Amino acid sequence: MHDIKWIRDNATAFDAALKRRGLGPLSPSLLAIDEKRRAAILKSEQAQARRNSASKEIGEAKKARDDARAGALMAEVAELKTTMPELELAAKAADDELVRELAAIPNLPADDVPEGADEHGNVQRHLFGAVRNYAFAPKPHDDLGGALGYMDFEAAAKLSGARFVVLKKGLARLERAIGQFMLDLHTGEHGYTEVNPPLLVRDHVMFGTGQLPKFEDDQFWAVKGELLTASDADVVGKLRSERLGLIPTAEVPLTNLVRESILDEKELPMRLTALTPCFRAEAGAAGRDTRGMIRQHQFTKVELVSIATPENGKDEHERMLACAEEVLRRLDLHYRVMTLCAGDMGFSAQKTYDIEVWMPGQGEGGAYREISSCSLCGDFQARRMDARYRGADGKPRFVHTLNGSGTAVGRALIAVMETYQQEDGSIAVPEVLQPYMGGLKVIARDR
Repeated sequence: MHDIKWIRDNATAFDAALKRRGLGPLSPSLLAIDEKRRAAILKSEQAQARRNSASKEIGEAKKARDDARAGALMAEVAELKTTMPELELAAKAADDELVRELAAIPNLPADDVPEGADEHGNVQRHLFGAVRNYAFAPKPHDDLGGALGYMDFEAAAKLSGARFVVLKKGLARLERAIGQFMLDLHTGEHGYTEVNPPLLVRDHVMFGTGQLPKFEDDQFWAVKGELLTASDADVVGKLRSERLGLIPTAEVPLTNLVRESILDEKELPMRLTALTPCFRAEAGAAGRDTRGMIRQHQFTKVELVSIATPENGKDEHERMLACAEEVLRRLDLHYRVMTLCAGDMGFSAQKTYDIEVWMPGQGEGGAYREISSCSLCGDFQARRMDARYRGADGKPRFVHTLNGSGTAVGRALIAVMETYQQEDGSIAVPEVLQPYMGGLKVIARDR
């Protein structure tokens, strides 16, 4: 959420930053609503002040036995009692309109974010490792999993429809091993506190991190035992107060743990992590990544969240990126880090690094696919959540929030399968995961 006072004082800079996002100037319409809002609030306050003053004057007139004046004042107060609720409603309506407009505007890109309209404007920051050479043509993960008999999309479709998968035996255990390895690394070495959060949250929690109102169609909603998308408009509209949203990422509940609170500066940075299922309707991804496990309605992810001071936000962003990278380094997976351009960043992000892991079985010759996205959000989410901290001077200020995948477990599974595949179709287990696999070194088809 943006600060209207800042926009009022920096309208030109605000519109210039939005232009980098591919949006037209919005300050004129916002300031017009703000002017209407302030005028309505002033009228309401003046009416309240006049009512208080007139009530006092009535007593004085009666004391002076000036019945005519007392009668006129009483009539004025009676009229104010009638008009004041209307003025208060007008002020609230104008305030709600401004909040509604501000809530739909994305965060402003940081000054050092590259220019660009889409992914073609992203800039490579650095690489780790190199593309592996194989003595055979690497297969995609779904071919490997199907041949092993441990990855079943048809069974999942019978249960739940498209974009779901059933994992079995060695692959089910491998996915579990990857998630546990990530959690142990982040909690044991990187200083994150493990949290097991709710998977269903209220509307205002989704609003706090920016999923609502703009991305309502991308969420799944549970209403009286039913799982609904926002396209079920009539039902969702009637039962909105009763619905809960399935989290699209653990960022949502983790970040909102500090909502409507004032932290002590000594508590910051607060670093949280969680391994959870995530649920996305993928309403805007029709026809994209329909094969395999790349884009699923349900997937597992380890999330990293930091709550920091404005002074420490940038350093915390670099630290979070390094923590996510360490996962892939220990798995010895080849990857690159991209700095996203202004036009390709997520709604709540001020600056984002994407980690793209090399998947040798994707397309002809392999491809990089996103496996982690680490974002600095500044005070954008904090304003939506009213999350603040109190510094040494005693004044409350908004915290800065950060979030990152540490990493997407399903995509890590894909990368491990495709990178560590062997010519006979078996999967070598990375050394760092073997303790989580009971010492198993190779996943092969049962004979």
